[in-house]
Amino acid sequence: MATLGDPTPRQRRSLFLRTGLRALVTAVLLVVLYYVLPMNSVLDTHTVLLLVLCLAVFVAVLAWRIRGITRSHYPGLRAIETLAVAVPLYILAFAATYFLTEQADGSYFTQPMTRTGALYFSVTVFSTVGFGDMAPKTDAARLVVTAQMLLDLLLLGFGVRVFVSAVDLGRQRRAQDKPDDSAHAG
Repeated sequence: MATLGDPTPRQRRSLFLRTGLRALVTAVLLVVLYYVLPMNSVLDTHTVLLLVLCLAVFVAVLAWRIRGITRSHYPGLRAIETLAVAVPLYILAFAATYFLTEQADGSYFTQPMTRTGALYFSVTVFSTVGFGDMAPKTDAARLVVTAQMLLDLLLLGFGVRVFVSAVDLGRQRRAQDKPDDSAHAG
């Protein structure tokens, strides 16, 4: 009989499928929420504070999820689930910021920013592709885009290292908790 640490091939496929489906559903749900939630307020101090609060909650949830990775029986799968939440949420937070900025003043970017345009721009900045079809025109917009670029570098560099370390730590803990098979050989 397979133990928790030693799943059968069928159990392994089921785990991968459930993880993939949860990741996909999470990402789709976040995008749907981005499109349906009302974002008709102007970008004022209250909205900026709300976005900063959202960023703080994002960091707290990410820290909690990374801790969960280290304690999981399947840390690699838990890391995939966490990335399926973290990356879309991060990109969508900046997309919402760009959209709200455009709603406040249409002169911030070279083109009008719809929700889809803001999402496109946020993904373009995140992926460092920079097609050049949309660009910030004001210093305030350039500062927000610069902040995203710097945070992108942190997320891609430091973030990947944290996730890999958390998975490694989780695997080490799992190996320590696993009974020694050689002691049962007889």
